[in-house]
Amino acid sequence: MTFETPASERAPAAPEVNPALHPVRQVWTTPVRRPSGAAVALAIIGIVVAGAALLLVLVYLSTFLGPGALLICLALALVPLSVILLAVRWIDRWEPEPRPALWFALLWGAGVSVVSALVFDLGVKLALAATGAAATGDGADFVTGVIQAPIVEETAKGAGILLLFWAMRRRFDGPVDGVVYAATIAAGFAFSENIQYFGVAMIEGGAQTLGFTFLVRGVLSPFAHVMFTACTGIAFGLAARRRAGRAAGTVLLGLISAIALHALWNGAFYLLVGDTGLISYYLLVQVPLFITAVVVVVLLRRQEERITKHCLMEYAAAGWFSTAEVEMLATPQGRRQARGWAAGQPRDRRTGMQDFITDATRLAFARQRMLNGSAGNVDRADEAQLLALVQHDRAAVVGAAGPVR
Repeated sequence: MTFETPASERAPAAPEVNPALHPVRQVWTTPVRRPSGAAVALAIIGIVVAGAALLLVLVYLSTFLGPGALLICLALALVPLSVILLAVRWIDRWEPEPRPALWFALLWGAGVSVVSALVFDLGVKLALAATGAAATGDGADFVTGVIQAPIVEETAKGAGILLLFWAMRRRFDGPVDGVVYAATIAAGFAFSENIQYFGVAMIEGGAQTLGFTFLVRGVLSPFAHVMFTACTGIAFGLAARRRAGRAAGTVLLGLISAIALHALWNGAFYLLVGDTGLISYYLLVQVPLFITAVVVVVLLRRQEERITKHCLMEYAAAGWFSTAEVEMLATPQGRRQARGWAAGQPRDRRTGMQDFITDATRLAFARQRMLNGSAGNVDRADEAQLLALVQHDRAAVVGAAGPVR
């Protein structure tokens, strides 16, 4: 099949193949399970509940900050939040996650996780008050920051990833998906926490203290919570590629790692800032951890690219794609070329090209789940349906299809 367009407008290397004459042997033929009314209702309820929790957090913060200070601190907290979400969008570009799931993740982090931490902290204080134990001083602050906060906060954020893992099992393909959901939840949590820290700084020290706090939390370490919770997200992503019996241990190890990293971060702050200053803490702790996190994410992204190319090459061997098409669909350079070509085409071709890339990627990851045996207990994408969508997308790109979808 070739594009019937002038050479100057030709799409990236099209295949000379007719899949109808060379069908791949399907390893999964159960019909696709469309989202049920109950699933849609559950998604709406989840977003509403998480949004209500965020509203409660904002009401709580306004009680001691006041509306004016709350708005100022909220605006400042939007700066690091925007930076994190832009980074998440870059990470998520290869196989984008559903927008409703990302909204739920953000609201869970900003609302439910923060409410959980506040309620637990209040419970601890009430319990100590009832026993007459002291809950003040440097020792109490150290215990709260290095032991209580990491355990409670990472568990609350991890619970959000667990819900997404359960609800989005068909689309939870690996560690990158886990990082995306974990980072989004962590971004929401840091957003609400930053409002509180900025507000306290404004009340206690005025503009100068507020500026210093913004520098530390909003400029020097906006990705702190993202790095902690990413450990849990990666663990869930690895669990998605394993059978149920081994998945639980992987997730538990990830959660423990997130708690330990959070405790190390907070503990190092108490030890280093007091002795050698903020710059030493930044250079000895924050910079190495951030560089490590970036390297891990880049390696995971490249792994996704390799998986996509490997699985699509299997379909190419059976006649569903040409080698040139696989290069177009499964490499960053090929995708840029494809999108660049589509940008100058009519809307139906632009949509068809984006659908072609998306459905081919979903097909590759569905294949990967079937090959590693982790898809048996989930509602998988139907291979036959995805292959049909890929054929339709290809036809839309060359202008030979009817209405898309």
